[in-house]
Formats: sequence, C-alpha cells, structure tokens
Amino acid sequence: MARTVARPEPRRRLTWPPDAPVVGMHLGVAGGLLRAARRSRQIGARALQIFSDNPTAWRRRPEAPLEAPAFVDYGASQGLETIAIHASYLINLAGIFEPFASQSRAGLIVEVQRAPLYGASVVNTHIGSHRGVGAEVGLERIISNVRAVLAEAPAGVKLVLENSSGGGDLLGSRIEELALILSGVEAGVDAGADRLGFCLDTAHLWGAGYDISSMSGVVEVVDRFESLLGLDRLALVHLNDSRSLLGSRTDRHEHIGAGKIGPVGLGALLRDQRLAKTTFIMETPGADEGWDAVNMRRAWMLWGGAVELTVLPPKAFRTTRRSTLLVRR
Repeated sequence: MARTVARPEPRRRLTWPPDAPVVGMHLGVAGGLLRAARRSRQIGARALQIFSDNPTAWRRRPEAPLEAPAFVDYGASQGLETIAIHASYLINLAGIFEPFASQSRAGLIVEVQRAPLYGASVVNTHIGSHRGVGAEVGLERIISNVRAVLAEAPAGVKLVLENSSGGGDLLGSRIEELALILSGVEAGVDAGADRLGFCLDTAHLWGAGYDISSMSGVVEVVDRFESLLGLDRLALVHLNDSRSLLGSRTDRHEHIGAGKIGPVGLGALLRDQRLAKTTFIMETPGADEGWDAVNMRRAWMLWGGAVELTVLPPKAFRTTRRSTLLVRR
C-alpha cells in the first residue's frame, strides 16, 4: 500500500480540539438511527452522514422512522455538528429520459423536504450522467432540476452537488463544470441559490485526474475551486483514499492513507485553514466491521501532522459486500 510505514498510534479516546475541522463518517442505519449516532460519537466523529432510505430503490418510506426525534435530540446534545443526508444513488439530475428524469427530481425534493426530520442541514447528491445526449444538454437539465429542488427546499437545508470521477457520461468531474452549474443556477433563481453547495470527493478528484497526493497538488485544486466557485460553496469534502489509478475515471474508495492518494495529500486537505468551515466525511471500507474507528483515528493523526501511518493488516482489505456499498459505485 502507498507510503505507509509502521508507527504506534495513541491509545487514548479520540477527541478533536476546538480548532480542528469537523470530521465525520458515513454510517449505515440498518441497526437504527440512534445506533449510528451513538457509534459516531464513540469513534470521535463530529459529523454523521446517512442514507434516509434505501439508496438503490425509488420507493420511499411514507414517514421518517419513529426514532427520528430521539436521533435529532441525541445529535444536538452530543455535539454532532453536521448531519448530512446522502441522496439515493438512482437520482440522475442530468437525465432526460422518462420516467427516470421525473423520478429523480421528485426523489431529491423528497430528500430535502425530509432533511429537517433527521436534523440534517445538508443533502448531498451525485450529479448524474447525460446518457449519451451530450454534456450541454445534460448541464442544462442539471441546472433546471437544481432550480426546481431549491424552490421546494425548506429553510436551513443546503443542497450539495458532488463531483464525479468522470466515468462514462458522468458530468461534474471538472471543477469548471461545477462552476457552470453554479452560474446557471444563480442566473435563474430569484431566491435560494445561496443554499446550493458542492462536495469534493477526493477519490473522485483522483479518478478524474487531479493529482492530490502532494501538498502542492492539494493547494492547486483548492485554489482552483476558490477562484471559480468560492470556498463558501464548498459544504463537504468526502475524505477517501483511492484504489484506482490517477485519471482512470473510476471510483474505488480505500482506507485513509492506504491507497494511491496517500497520507500526504489527505493530510494537507485536513490542515488547509481555508477549509476550516468545511465538513469532512469519510466513506471508507468496512465501516460496519470496526474500520470506521481506525479511519477516524488515521484522519486525526493526519490533521495532527503525521505523514506516515501504520500499515494496515491484510484483513482490512477484505470487506463484506454490505461494507462496500459506498466503496465501489
């Protein structure tokens, strides 16, 4: 694995100082919302990302789970500073073919309208694929759909568009494309455009050809985003290492510091003071097998200045199918 060497890790319970970034984890809710919230605090997370429903089905449950109010209260009382909803994988904001185009728009509207029931201030969605009709048509469709969703979004909920790795006909792999979406939305919305944000997934950046394995590479990407969109629009960073080759246009997540990006680049992102108001969420392998705590500690060490991390055992790279839902997509 890339650039990792043996180094003892601290044994004490992980806590983040007040000046540290808000760092969290995507956790499954099959065992219940409260279980996920408690686990997030157990591993030292200050943010939590969840699916509000089955991410691979169109059908939505008619109401939020009964434990949702207790989940919200727990998060508020225990210092979970950001709750994020990851929208269904089926949503394609760039699509024009029915019935999927209408289902995508309606599905995302449901996600943003239900977000307050989970205490969520952020709904993150993949942008989607133009499916062969061309980037220009796809971008126009994205802008139209985002305007429609923002018009239905309640106050206090931010819609966040996630960059892609660029495979197939996926849009949003280039920062310039994200800027085009932003300018298009701003030009056609009287109110609500301030509630549009963006997410940079580090594994997606890597797959799209952005070399963020070094401090200079990270600075270049952050500079570019700041210049074209403004860092106030960067609501989330999905902090993931990658199994994929640079520029491969593929998306395969890896444990923090154990992939092709490595600890130097990921650490540089965590320590970049310009991102102090950005929430970092990890979507790393084996979260339901205990590797969530390992990756949280590895992120904590990188923020503290480490440039080398402990070599992970072989079992770290053997995860169940359920654990890899966010890893291979």
